[in-house]
Amino acid sequence: MRAVICHELGPPSLLTVEERETPTPAPGQVLVAVEAAGVNFVDALFVAGQYQIKPALPFTPGSEVAGRVAAVGDAVEGFTIGQRVMASTGLGGYSSHALVPELALSALPELLDAPRAATFTQSFSTSLFALRERAHAAPGQSVLVLGAGGGVGLAAIAVARALGCRVLGAASSEAKRTAALEAGAEAVMDPASESIKDRARQWAGGTGLDIVVDPIGGPAAEQALRALGDGGRYLVIGFASGSIPAVPLNQVLLRNRTVLGIDWGIWSLQHPNDQMALVTDLLALVSAGSIEPVHPATYPLDQVSVALDDLLARRVVGKVALIP
Repeated sequence: MRAVICHELGPPSLLTVEERETPTPAPGQVLVAVEAAGVNFVDALFVAGQYQIKPALPFTPGSEVAGRVAAVGDAVEGFTIGQRVMASTGLGGYSSHALVPELALSALPELLDAPRAATFTQSFSTSLFALRERAHAAPGQSVLVLGAGGGVGLAAIAVARALGCRVLGAASSEAKRTAALEAGAEAVMDPASESIKDRARQWAGGTGLDIVVDPIGGPAAEQALRALGDGGRYLVIGFASGSIPAVPLNQVLLRNRTVLGIDWGIWSLQHPNDQMALVTDLLALVSAGSIEPVHPATYPLDQVSVALDDLLARRVVGKVALIP
């Protein structure tokens, strides 16, 4: 099999693509012939050694895949060879074959092709966990999504709309704002030329927002926090801008606002059955036409460094997938 190998922590340019022996699944494991592997910000953190979990070198990055079952280990009962599947892998996804525990697999609906399926679980699970489980978003509530043209941003827009919320998307380019509108945002704004606080409050009816979804951090955070109304919830999802904001806590105190940390990755590992239920709910929304994942930009496996660099530089609209 072919796999991306991280021998040394650092920039994506250090990654290599190598031939490795195809593994045999142990009891409870499934070997997936990977047709697409999602490229996520967390993968770059693993490669740089900046994630809280630090795997031993060498390792293969890649946290989600889609493909077909190539082999099953003993005691695997829910999947058969040739079946289309998607899975969260944590590591090992940037490869032509990936070993996955049976509990981490989901049957892949026919209406999702492999690239969209491989870029679905992380972004949409994060968004549904954040909005439904943590923020308790309700129909009619106003939601500002920062980084609205990125993978998590577009998923958050789709999930918020499926929950009956109104959505304002903030994105840095015309292409990303267009993508946000196509994903279901009611309106969009350019945070570089408009005041987030003023525009968001005006759009929300003058009383302030109910929810802010923030996967980017950086200087937009304080303005977005100030845009929240009474009982508003600020969802801290990540820092794709590369800057962790320092916000004035008096703005949390005022109007009884709440700041909520969204660590879906650790939660999903600690609550695997709840995570499977979350994915089941998401796939039901897809089947019902309530959410429609966007088609990702695709790169061949040999261009893994380019794909990660483009993602880190925020040159990509939406999601990115590698094709082995």
